[in-house]
Amino acid sequence: MTAAALSERLGLTPAAVRRHLDALLAEGMIEVREARPRGRRGRGRPARFFAMADAGRSTFYHAYDDLAADALRFLADMFGEEAVTEFARRQIADLERRYRPVVRRAPRHEQARVLAEALSADGYAASIGAAPATGGGEQLCQHHCPVAHVAAEFPQLCEAETEAFARLLDTPVQRLATIAHGDGVCTTHVTPPELAKTSKTSNTAKTKTAKTTKATRTSPTSGRTS
Repeated sequence: MTAAALSERLGLTPAAVRRHLDALLAEGMIEVREARPRGRRGRGRPARFFAMADAGRSTFYHAYDDLAADALRFLADMFGEEAVTEFARRQIADLERRYRPVVRRAPRHEQARVLAEALSADGYAASIGAAPATGGGEQLCQHHCPVAHVAAEFPQLCEAETEAFARLLDTPVQRLATIAHGDGVCTTHVTPPELAKTSKTSNTAKTKTAKTTKATRTSPTSGRTS
């Protein structure tokens, strides 16, 4: 996140935000990351993006991380990886139940933003922005993950969360980065609903055409002439 974005979000002056950022940088709590270029860059210095470093992330309260990891290892040893996957899906089901009414009440084009706000209220420090990739869409970024240390060993937790996002937004999503795998931010690309609908319609039409063609080729010939 840039200093300008933080300034707008927190209601502080850019100078005040930069003073705080400089202090956090000096303490090793945050770090500067390279921004992906979006088209031709103009003159002047590129904006600096700040992300939470491991030292900063560790100051958050990670209760019972070791106990949770031990429990999941036991579950995997006793019943297999499928049991861990089922556990992850059941854990995320509560979050999905709580978020669904809030997200679905919002207009279609606002649902990703509403989901980000709900995640922030639960401590994920989430934000939403336009995706830099061709084809549009949005990027849902989570700057904090309460289970990052456990998810590093059990990616099923991240996978279950991604599946829940797709169901809540009723559109395909793709996880691009995770804190658990060493990235600064958990980043999820959200496909524009209208693009997903167009793609689905196109695929359905192609399937019907293929079935019709196959049926035509395999049907017996009738009415032969001598």
